[in-house]
Amino acid sequence: MSQNELLPCVEIETGADPVASVIWLHGLGADGNDFAPVVPELGVPDSLPLRFVFPHAPYMPITCNNGYVMRAWYDIVYFDSIDRHADEAGVMQSVTLVRDLIARENERGVPTERIVLAGFSQGGAIAYTAGLLHPQRLAGIVALSTYLPIPRLIDESRDAANAQTPIFAGHGTADPVVPLALGQAAQQRVAALGHPVRWQTYPMQHSVCLPEIQHIGAFLQRVLA
Repeated sequence: MSQNELLPCVEIETGADPVASVIWLHGLGADGNDFAPVVPELGVPDSLPLRFVFPHAPYMPITCNNGYVMRAWYDIVYFDSIDRHADEAGVMQSVTLVRDLIARENERGVPTERIVLAGFSQGGAIAYTAGLLHPQRLAGIVALSTYLPIPRLIDESRDAANAQTPIFAGHGTADPVVPLALGQAAQQRVAALGHPVRWQTYPMQHSVCLPEIQHIGAFLQRVLA
């Protein structure tokens, strides 16, 4: 464990003695409560008791939002036509915070290969980055309505331990916040590096929908069976 304080989290266990964990990161300006309501909709059977960990990101000023302070995984310095210019030090700090949460799951008896990292929007950007850089194999990565915040980090620092870790990437075709092209570019870049990515689009904006939630549930059952 690093010297960071563990992030506060919302936790839901779907049964006694969870056999696997899902660490699920919220989007910019939200908090750990945001995705807790989807747990019953995932359709995970009682025979697969899971612990869902929904951390609250730290508060920080967001430059592209006029310095407004909100929960965030990293600062976005500015947007241009499509790219988000992310603060690399902030991205790596959040990777460390996620590693601390993985280490806590290990201490609670869940090995890393039984942990899925999931995230939406800015949280998905950290799920991609933390997952592909992690030095022990994870069970899977779920990247929703998101992008690679620092693509060079994936090219230079991805760990062979997660070279074959399954990835589910979902995106809305009408997303006005993270354009579909950004999600496609991330998925294509990760796939080109040899990572097994399942890419799925949905007729929605910057959100999740029931078919996507059901696909995530099926993915969790497959990688955690």
